[in-house]
Amino acid sequence: MDRRRFIVALGGVTALSGCLEGGPPTAEGNPDDSPDSTEGAADGGASTPSRASTFDLPIPKDELHRGAPKDAIPAITAPVFSDDWSGFDEVNVTLEDSFEVVGVEIDGIARAYPLAILNWHEIVNDTFDGRPVVVTYCPLCGSAVTADRLVEGEPTYFGVSGYLWMSDLVMYDDRTESLWSQVLATAIRGEQTGETLSLIPSTISTWGEWKASHPETEVLVPPPVSGTIRGRQTRRYGVNPYSGYQQSGAIGIGFNDEVDERLHPKTSVIGVTSGGIARAYTLSTVNAAGVVNDEVGDLPVVVASSKDGTLVAYVRRVDGEVVEFERDGRDLKAAGSRWGLLTGRALDGPHEGTVLTRANDRSPMFWFAWADFNPETEIYGR
Repeated sequence: MDRRRFIVALGGVTALSGCLEGGPPTAEGNPDDSPDSTEGAADGGASTPSRASTFDLPIPKDELHRGAPKDAIPAITAPVFSDDWSGFDEVNVTLEDSFEVVGVEIDGIARAYPLAILNWHEIVNDTFDGRPVVVTYCPLCGSAVTADRLVEGEPTYFGVSGYLWMSDLVMYDDRTESLWSQVLATAIRGEQTGETLSLIPSTISTWGEWKASHPETEVLVPPPVSGTIRGRQTRRYGVNPYSGYQQSGAIGIGFNDEVDERLHPKTSVIGVTSGGIARAYTLSTVNAAGVVNDEVGDLPVVVASSKDGTLVAYVRRVDGEVVEFERDGRDLKAAGSRWGLLTGRALDGPHEGTVLTRANDRSPMFWFAWADFNPETEIYGR
């Protein structure tokens, strides 16, 4: 098999998308899930980003660890959205303001994907006004990654392979059965090896804060209202199956031999990469500072957190000028305007309506996951 080296920047990967057309997969239609079926890497396609971690692709089979049978965690393929969860007889859980959600906004359409659902399903195959999008969450890494679900310009559906690599969710696409790393958003075995999905910024926030900053938002309704790859499935959405894990020092399901001990492995960090530098910002440090104006390599960034602990990072450049941000209550302030913390949008002043560029293209995640994929990372304030 052709072996190729893939260099990844967890704050700034941009590369070609790819995929093959086809309808949503069914449990009966899934091919054999052996890694052997993903042999035969294609040449191609990752761009050279600004940072840092290097992996030889395809990943050897013995680096993949079976965490569950294929599709035992049923990806959502027919999502249904509403203003909230009331009015659905099939849903016996109340959507609380304290529930964490993955928030995504594309071309004015805002949607929230509660972790109460993603903890059990991990992948949502969605469409934004005709644009195929996949929203993913790995409970073991605490990482949300959103991307265009396209390969070679055509839509595909993604499912949960049941494999883990570096304790992270490994997805498969329904047409080529290639295996994809969730954090890298890159195919690590199979026909699409080396192809990287185009990323879409997403935020992990609380439902209360997300809907306050996005009053027109929709929220994903749990199965069986939403359909899954295995049809009408349902889980105990009022129970967090990972609550003990999130508080412990355990990593994944025991396959990690080395741990970066500079922080507790489950510390939540937001990471930014640029100019050959990777830097992690912890919630506690950002809270203590109120707002962080920093430079990562050649990238000026501002990092802040909300009352509920939502971490955000933006490029602090307005109309081509680097500016200094301050806190203004729950908002940010710079260049004569107030800026919404969760949206990055100027709320008033001379820049009203302008939206800041995101400095991170993946959500905050657990420290161990960030450090695994960025082993030379710095920690802000240390």
